[in-house]
Amino acid sequence: MSSQRNRPVGLAALTNKNLSASTYASRGSAIRDAHVQALETQLSVFRQALEDFKTRHAKKIQSDPSFRAEFAHMCNAIGVDPLATSSRNTKDGSWWAQMRGAKMNNYYLELGVRIVEVCRESRQMNGGMIALEELRKRVARGVENQDRDIIEDDIIKAVELLKPLGGGYALVEIARRRFVRSVPKELSNDQSKVLEVAQVLGFISVSMLQANLNWEKVRCVTVVEDLVADGLLWVDMQAEEPEYWSPAWIKDGQES
Repeated sequence: MSSQRNRPVGLAALTNKNLSASTYASRGSAIRDAHVQALETQLSVFRQALEDFKTRHAKKIQSDPSFRAEFAHMCNAIGVDPLATSSRNTKDGSWWAQMRGAKMNNYYLELGVRIVEVCRESRQMNGGMIALEELRKRVARGVENQDRDIIEDDIIKAVELLKPLGGGYALVEIARRRFVRSVPKELSNDQSKVLEVAQVLGFISVSMLQANLNWEKVRCVTVVEDLVADGLLWVDMQAEEPEYWSPAWIKDGQES
């Protein structure tokens, strides 16, 4: 009997329950805030450590492409954008510009200019979709006063710099192979699938697509004709059935 008298009932029990829930919610919010604050503190420490690292290894960052790539990965891992154009914590431009110096910034700008030139020169041949490795080789041949090896990571960063300028510059992956797109038009899912199939043998045909993708003929023809119109596939009418070749695959065959 005494236990029942001491047990809250009615509105009193509901009030106590609401107070307990409110207390738990308040404590949970405080714990989350503390965790967020701790993470922000850790990131601040990491950023400072990167700045100290840059000071000690500035020359190697500029001269060694592999070391430079690893350093960029470290920056990205803690949310520091190497290509950011402004930062509230810097007075002389981007954080990355301070980390790398004006010379390195000019280096990527020079690569960007050369990338635009190469993409424009080759667009008629590849429809604005050039393999990353081919682009790297052609850019390397045209960069003046080159005092370091150009790696694919450098090309990727330079392409990122071009994005705000428009023109559709972007890195895309087709059949586990990376390409740089230099036209505003994005590939549809069907177009991407057809280009993936074309990377296997270097070419496709309408009957091949029908057999491998289980598509209706009209769907295959529509997608192929669009890719041919955009210059992303070349037509070979000499075979018994028209074959549609990937320009990137043909280029690889010529260089091997």
